[in-house]
Amino acid sequence: MAILKTILCFAAAVIIPYLISGVNSAIIVTKIKSGEDIRKIGSGNAGLTNTLRTQGKLAALFVLLGDILKGVISILIVHFIFKGVLGIDTYDHAGGYEWINYLAGVFAVLGHIFPIYYGFKGGKGILVTFSTMLAINPVTALILLGIFGVFVAITRYVSLGSIIAASCYPFGVVICAYLNKNPNPWLSFIFAAVIGFLLVFMHRSNIERLKNHTEKKLGEKSK
Repeated sequence: MAILKTILCFAAAVIIPYLISGVNSAIIVTKIKSGEDIRKIGSGNAGLTNTLRTQGKLAALFVLLGDILKGVISILIVHFIFKGVLGIDTYDHAGGYEWINYLAGVFAVLGHIFPIYYGFKGGKGILVTFSTMLAINPVTALILLGIFGVFVAITRYVSLGSIIAASCYPFGVVICAYLNKNPNPWLSFIFAAVIGFLLVFMHRSNIERLKNHTEKKLGEKSK
């Protein structure tokens, strides 16, 4: 029975974040506002930046709130399932189970990037990663937000700030794990590294445009 409970809890940690985060705020908000598919306008990305450029600030605000909410809810549900069924506190640093939250985070990001509801074509995962990070470790999330903000302020490229923050993500996670005396820091690092890789991979077209100096800067409109 204990083994079955454990299997069900880990199945929940995979399936629930994937399904919740697969609900794409940018696609829904754009469809309601203009009747268009955001994946076919602007940059083609179903995310916050493209919503801001093509639909305006109010629509982008709803996308921001939606993506933050779904990431936080995904992690909290997994936490309460493990706590209630197995008695495992995924926020107990000393217990070494924080990596379960990062596992859930991987599938939240996968759900956002490859949503089953929209033909497996979603966004690039930056905002949902930040929201899961807020739910797991707010300090690390705010540090990464600061890194993102500095590079965007200097260069005016949202994509560059996102790529650099994503690259720093696993290292921020493992440093915080060590500072919190987590006995399993490298498990958290591995799952964070998977997320970081996914985020950079999803920005490969942005990287190409940055190299060719054709990437749009913050504030530029998409037609």
